[in-house]
Amino acid sequence: MAEINPPHTAGRLGSELAGIGARRELRIGSLRLTGRRRRPSGEKPPLPRELRASGWFWVITGLIMVLVWISLFVFTETTNWWTDRDMTVLRWLQDLRSDGVTKVMDALHALGSQWFIRPLRWATILVLIFYKRWRHLFGLLGALFIVMLLVNGLELAVARPRPFVDVIGPWTGYSHPSAPVAGLAVTFGVMGMSLFPKGKGRNRFMTGAEVIVGLLIVARLYLGVDHPSDAIFGALPGFAVAVLVFKLFVPESVFPVVNKRGVTAHLDVGGARGAAIKQAVQDQLGIELLALEPFGLEGSGGSTPLRLTVASTDPNQPEIHLFAKLYSQTHLRSDRWYKVGRTILNGSLEDEVKFSSVRRLVEYEDYILLRMQEAALPSAEPYGIVEITPEREYLLVTEFLLGAEELGDAIVDDAVIDQALLIIRKLWDAGLAHRDIKPANVMVHDGEVKLIDVAFATVRPSPWRQAVDLANMMIVLGLRHDPAHVYEAALNYFTPDDVAEAFAATSGITIPTQSRSAHKQYVAAGEPDLLQTFKDMAPPCEPISVQRWSRRRLALTAGAVLGLLWFAGFVVENLTGAGFV
Repeated sequence: MAEINPPHTAGRLGSELAGIGARRELRIGSLRLTGRRRRPSGEKPPLPRELRASGWFWVITGLIMVLVWISLFVFTETTNWWTDRDMTVLRWLQDLRSDGVTKVMDALHALGSQWFIRPLRWATILVLIFYKRWRHLFGLLGALFIVMLLVNGLELAVARPRPFVDVIGPWTGYSHPSAPVAGLAVTFGVMGMSLFPKGKGRNRFMTGAEVIVGLLIVARLYLGVDHPSDAIFGALPGFAVAVLVFKLFVPESVFPVVNKRGVTAHLDVGGARGAAIKQAVQDQLGIELLALEPFGLEGSGGSTPLRLTVASTDPNQPEIHLFAKLYSQTHLRSDRWYKVGRTILNGSLEDEVKFSSVRRLVEYEDYILLRMQEAALPSAEPYGIVEITPEREYLLVTEFLLGAEELGDAIVDDAVIDQALLIIRKLWDAGLAHRDIKPANVMVHDGEVKLIDVAFATVRPSPWRQAVDLANMMIVLGLRHDPAHVYEAALNYFTPDDVAEAFAATSGITIPTQSRSAHKQYVAAGEPDLLQTFKDMAPPCEPISVQRWSRRRLALTAGAVLGLLWFAGFVVENLTGAGFV
């Protein structure tokens, strides 16, 4: 095949393509490019979300159960056939009864009691809370709730009486499906899926759980409180719902079971996800990725920041670094819930950026980075977006500021103060607002101040948002330098009225958490309150309230109160033994 030589391609398009290629090489610098690969239609993404053999087994099992339920309770002939088979087994067991065996079966029957099942559930819940594995916790609660609805709904719909044998064990309600068996099965199912990593440990636990549930079934059949079909159709849905909920909503490849404490926003980048990231960066950016590791986790709560080690063409520097932010649906949901809570407490803030998907979030940040570059604002240079799982996980790759320090750790002199304030002035002039000015997002690199983490920046912000950016930058600088000097430097770029407006619009909710924590330590060390200090220096200005009531805030507040009351009732019922088993 003939080699294509772009410079000799005919026409203006060829020249433009050649220029694009040249600029791309110049922008990447010494990165080793190995060629991009387009994923063909129909090929699985780097980190697919799919059911494997075990998942499909339980899906098929569920479908079979639905068909059997239809045949069992819709067609009279089938109902009689099942009942005859059930009674044959129960009569055979009834003939085997003896005092000694009955005592053993009474003891085994306790496996389905509230006093055995509930401690297991609450112990699992407390472990998940301790390790901050909220996704697994919600999966557990969801599975329990689904089984509760399924059991209660079928009991009312079917209304099957207890077996027509001598019942010698305690029982309540209708018999189909067996509520205690379903409760024990789903409890063991969620324990296995949420507490044990995939492998031999989980397999052994689930095998043991099946044996224990089997013993409970034998005990209940012996005591005559269940038909065999009641017990079987209690156990199967219990296990099936637990496994499918975790397979679909808490997949192991995305949310591995890791029993260690940490920031829940930070995803595990080892195993399948790490391999998928390496392959995706290779295919989609043409960059050979040698290694990746978490980086700067303490300053990030809305993404998983990574340092990428990539191959270089420079023999004197065989490896260079890039920076990347991994975004997932977890981060998007966390941001949405955070905004809901903030709306309830404080009302909606101006210039909220709402994202419909993870892809929109990462596209928006890439766009803002380009706008920053266009406005000559010092920020990290973007290298591209990498798709890990469509609509679920994306990676944004940018320049790595080697040797950069957070403004909270760097030496802050007159030059740094001027650059930082000039950045805010340029943001105002370019019609942009950062919306998250804090020490971790203002870096000093080779004496130059740069802004990072622009995911929630705003185009055409309101005057209120611009004023808050100015106040937050002055607070960050005031924590590291004399506030009076910072105020005088600010007057080189802003009027006294601008500064007065900035601090009139600033309160606790508008100051990022990292800055609030640093300010508390600053005041605890005997220093004056920065907000009041800057307000005293600036001209008088009436406070600008951020407390806003709206119909949405009222509805969310009412919903939150009702939800808390329902949850409190749910907890009380289960602790006192009045809830579902």
